[in-house]
Amino acid sequence: MTSVKICGIKDPETLRIAASAGARFAGFVFYPPSPRFVTLDIAYTLAHAVPTGMRSVGLFVEPTDQELLRVISSVPLDMIQLHGDETPERVGEIAALCNMPVIKALRLSGPEDLENVADYEDVADWLLFDSKIDHPLPGGTGQRFDWQILSGRSFKKPWMLSGGLTPENVREAIELLHPSGVDVSSGVESTRGIKDPEKIQTFLKTVQSTHSTAIY
Repeated sequence: MTSVKICGIKDPETLRIAASAGARFAGFVFYPPSPRFVTLDIAYTLAHAVPTGMRSVGLFVEPTDQELLRVISSVPLDMIQLHGDETPERVGEIAALCNMPVIKALRLSGPEDLENVADYEDVADWLLFDSKIDHPLPGGTGQRFDWQILSGRSFKKPWMLSGGLTPENVREAIELLHPSGVDVSSGVESTRGIKDPEKIQTFLKTVQSTHSTAIY
């Protein structure tokens, strides 16, 4: 079964809807330029409301040690997601510092962007593949990349597909690539940064129905 991560959750009701619909991961964004950014107080409340069986993920972009420690000392996270240009060495340092699993996002625009994947597999617990485009934000842009870049590829670590996923195209993505997980943010929003309950539920139902009908 492909796991689902709903990223950019900012309020308890969205968290409740995502959890009840079957999402496995709840993503909280600690990158201030993002419209999905959450303060420590809000993140504390949300993380404590994450139900058993769901994992809380803190998203950071090239954080300093001080920034990481400030968050993880206040917010009970289960995983760290790194969505910047962190090197494999830096990913390893952060994994050791935080003592929790790390998801490393890698942005793709062509096959050449996969050349250093093996280096990240050695230090990250999960990989996440997102779109590499000219945009002020490193993720959550709503733009998809050419999924054929990943077609037929396998990795040593579990991985998530991200970038432009919606309730309308997630079935196609799963049937083509069979990812370990799918990560959605803007694709389940009514306006930028505001999640749509119906879209979240439809997204989850589509993922679940894909597995009930697909032949692997």
